[in-house]
Amino acid sequence: MPHPPHLPPRLLVADQVAGTISLLDLPDGHEREVLHHRHLAEHAGFLALPDDLAACVDDRAGELLVLDPYGPGAGRPLIRRRIPVAAPAEHLAASPDGRRLAVTTGLGRNEEAWTGLLTAIDLDAPDGAVAVRVRGRTGEPGVTVLGGPSSLVVLRHREPGELLVHRHRDLMAAPPSCPPLEPVRRIGLPDDDGHGDAYDPLTGRVFAAAGSGVHRVRHDGEALTPEPPLPWAADGRTGGRGYYLRLDPVRRTLWSCVRGGPTAPGRWPEWTNDAWWHQLDTETTGRLELGPGLVFRLAVTARHIAYSRVHPDGDELILLAAPTASGARPHITARLPLPAMAGAPRRGGTPWDGVQRRAIAASPGAGLVAVSRGGHGEVQVFDADRAEQLTTLALPTPLDDGGHLALITPGDGAHADPVGR
Repeated sequence: MPHPPHLPPRLLVADQVAGTISLLDLPDGHEREVLHHRHLAEHAGFLALPDDLAACVDDRAGELLVLDPYGPGAGRPLIRRRIPVAAPAEHLAASPDGRRLAVTTGLGRNEEAWTGLLTAIDLDAPDGAVAVRVRGRTGEPGVTVLGGPSSLVVLRHREPGELLVHRHRDLMAAPPSCPPLEPVRRIGLPDDDGHGDAYDPLTGRVFAAAGSGVHRVRHDGEALTPEPPLPWAADGRTGGRGYYLRLDPVRRTLWSCVRGGPTAPGRWPEWTNDAWWHQLDTETTGRLELGPGLVFRLAVTARHIAYSRVHPDGDELILLAAPTASGARPHITARLPLPAMAGAPRRGGTPWDGVQRRAIAASPGAGLVAVSRGGHGEVQVFDADRAEQLTTLALPTPLDDGGHLALITPGDGAHADPVGR
């Protein structure tokens, strides 16, 4: 059951290197519980589920964890369920009702893809939660799980680019021993560089980001109908492409960050970054310059969109006022400095190999934003509405690689974005 709205926001902080998941009250940072020997699959991230629950994958144990962030303090454990899944987990998604899930596998710490296992899960099967593994294409596929009477699992593959469609019930009926299972449909994509997935349960549209744009497929019953892609170009700004895509359930808007500039990783401080958005109901698309450096994941608050930007000249949290029903377009409301990281990326080196990073999280039901300081065991908490920092939380582990964060507010509706973040 949903929890009373007077309960405070809570923050899940995963240190995937040290192997801990901490649960903290916000904004004071009171520690509710710590899970030890739990190594989050950082790329798959946290997945919001109905009833203020969350899911993630423990990559070392090979388990999906269903977490109850409001259990501690109410007589319930933080871990509600543990379900075996194939690892290393790459992407995680659920159907809109939270019952059916899918987990894809990726490279992990390997140089090339070595497993094509897909795990399908039914959390409410008659005899309890059931998980089934089947074998498909190797790679690092994205995944969405579509709702409706015929729940479909759509895998987004690269090289060659295509969408592979499975019926969830067919996956659950597969025999043991990880058999190969042919998709019921293949939809070709013109690009071999897909990266980023989103799903809108209201319209049944699946979105896949690639170099040529955001490709769309509409789900109606068992039919999947390709539609014209959305271009990255907007507001007179061209070039680049988005490597991340997410649904803002408050404003029903797709968001990404379009990266341009030199392709050499060592020249990352010269990369350009634009916030990109597409309002699903009005079909309005726009772009807004954020600044040079490394910008990747973003977070959705009740009234803002938050990006963190890493650059040798100084890191910052960028807050955008979200579009409104009256037609106001997004605009930057604040640029707030972030404390430097001792192991931050340097000029001439890559921004992701052997360096510290930042994680960012927010709730669509509140105005708070949390940003980690990789290597320092810190999380800075901001009030987006007042454009100010509230506090710095100290964690018992360093949060190497930036850790990973999920911010939960009772009844925030975050599960309307049913893809792990």
